[in-house]
Amino acid sequence: MAETQIQRPQPAAAKAKSKKRTRNDETASRKRRKQAYEEDEEYLDLEAGVNKKISMVDNLLLADHISKKIRRFGTDLKPVELSQLDISPNYITDTTSFQETRNLENLPKFLEQFADAKKLGEAPKENGAPHTIIVTGAGLRAADLVRAVRKYQSKNNTVAKLFAKHIKLEESVQFLQKHRTGVAVGTPVRLSDLVDNSALNLSKLERLVVDASHIDQKKRGVMDMKETMLPLARWLARQEFKERYADPEKPLQLLFY
Repeated sequence: MAETQIQRPQPAAAKAKSKKRTRNDETASRKRRKQAYEEDEEYLDLEAGVNKKISMVDNLLLADHISKKIRRFGTDLKPVELSQLDISPNYITDTTSFQETRNLENLPKFLEQFADAKKLGEAPKENGAPHTIIVTGAGLRAADLVRAVRKYQSKNNTVAKLFAKHIKLEESVQFLQKHRTGVAVGTPVRLSDLVDNSALNLSKLERLVVDASHIDQKKRGVMDMKETMLPLARWLARQEFKERYADPEKPLQLLFY
């Protein structure tokens, strides 16, 4: 009886099939990314300068969104480093009840929906110890946010500008040492530097507000670029914040505007 011969695929043929599968996988991946991009596009309002989707997602979806952004931009980080940057949905205040457009004009209304309006206009007695910190991605945007919350400023309550654009670190240190501050507005790296410098006192902090809905003319927000998303993630994941996000006695609100 003749032996049955087993036909083995030729190396070249196998390689061609593998390349074809790879191309098909890449094509499918591009289609998924394009579909996701087009779905997100419908939420972008360039005239208002906002991504409306942020206002529609609850804390569970927002935490998942943050996690995906961290892994998209943190490809050079180890898995344990990525996990340390994650934010639990239990840490995030659900703000979907706020129905107004999340632009500069409506920022005070947003703050007053989730905080006592009177207390927003007051400052702790200790210098450089704000009750509210608003964090954004760039200095120019931070300057706009400062103007938006200027209504809370008074003789004994200064709105602090804590960003690197035209302001040296030492100038910010001296400012905080000399002024009572209720609301501070800054960028993640400068804020972290000031905390590490012991100039920015977090002992009276009651809420962190992320300027999440704003987009620029290129349709990018603070969570859409590596150079802003990773510093933001590191700022929000500071140990002193994580210890307080879910603390029932001295809770720290985490709000995404």
